[in-house]
Amino acid sequence: MSGDVAVFLDRDGTISEEVGYVNHLDRLWLLPGVAEAIQLLNDQRIRTVVATNQSGVARGYFPETLVRQVHERLEQLLKEQGARLDGIYYCPHHPRDGHPPYRQECACRKPKPGMLEQAARDLGLDLEWCYTVGDRFADVECGKRVGGTGILVLTGYGKGEWLYGAGQASTRPDFVATDLLEAANWICRDLRRRGWRG
Repeated sequence: MSGDVAVFLDRDGTISEEVGYVNHLDRLWLLPGVAEAIQLLNDQRIRTVVATNQSGVARGYFPETLVRQVHERLEQLLKEQGARLDGIYYCPHHPRDGHPPYRQECACRKPKPGMLEQAARDLGLDLEWCYTVGDRFADVECGKRVGGTGILVLTGYGKGEWLYGAGQASTRPDFVATDLLEAANWICRDLRRRGWRG
């Protein structure tokens, strides 16, 4: 290994309720078991990082300042339940909607791996030992593009993705989990199977 292990978590539909767009702080609600899942990863000394597309900024639905406020709120809600994040990365861009600088063909909008690569530089991560968890096949593909392991959760859009989109997906998840807590437990088992000692 050349660095630390991390789990990259999608935000909406994976950590928090999928509500379309979180365009107000009152629209952020943690899903059941999320704090317990992140605390489990914390206890195992696995870095826990959010990587989320937030094209609502490019589309003009809310300002970028709100994204930062939502993430401060997210960290506070997790802290109240004994869990912590090691980093939060977001992509405010969209390739077709909005106006520059937000309308652009960027390197960070999932499934492109720019957010993961930036986190690896910032936090000293070995991406081949990292896991990506999300409710979209784009999350799975993002992790696979850097040689990592991709997990689909059936919360948020996940169940519909799995039932109706699997045939069109360009990549398959390594594991399909009911929710983030099941995903976190599977990751801990998989790391032990691979010989990781923490």
